[in-house]
Amino acid sequence: MKKKTWDLYAPIYERAMRADRKVYAFMYERIPTVIHGKEVLEIATGPGLLAKHVAGAAKRMIATDYSDGMIREAKKGAIPENLTFKVADATALPYADDSFDAVLIANALHVMAEPEKALREIDRVLRPSGILIAPNFVEHQTTIASRIWSGILRLAGVSFEHQWTSQEYLAWLEAHGWRVTFSKEMAARITLMYAECARKDD
Repeated sequence: MKKKTWDLYAPIYERAMRADRKVYAFMYERIPTVIHGKEVLEIATGPGLLAKHVAGAAKRMIATDYSDGMIREAKKGAIPENLTFKVADATALPYADDSFDAVLIANALHVMAEPEKALREIDRVLRPSGILIAPNFVEHQTTIASRIWSGILRLAGVSFEHQWTSQEYLAWLEAHGWRVTFSKEMAARITLMYAECARKDD
């Protein structure tokens, strides 16, 4: 997907996500317990909503997005002292091997043409026994609400490259070297599958 689409979408993204505040509330409560005291990288942070809510639990957090517009939005408002926002490409991260204890990538893998490249980069920058937190939208066409919202996003230029079911998404993670240690399916306009993973060889 083109950067320009996300740059244009950036100023309204946070408002568009408010309808799904229940699933975000779960993540705001759950993720801090997983990243407590850890050095964390977030990929595809968007306007930084999730990062700003959970960074306080981390030792240090860098939140990235490949859209300059999204990072400009993320830098607005109050930012925890241990949180830094950077522009970065998920498929070519500017960080050394074994740099982070946890990587968070929320609602992004399904819009990437080659999400496997992002997983390889995550594997590279994660330290041994590192944690991948990868909540993702699934089941895009199963309800009237999901079909309507998916259609609105397509009109806005947001394309879903992969339309996994919940189980297909978890199986895809497993097929690419990750062992799902915790998962939870949550109802939203588009169903969200929350997943925490460890490397299969850890």
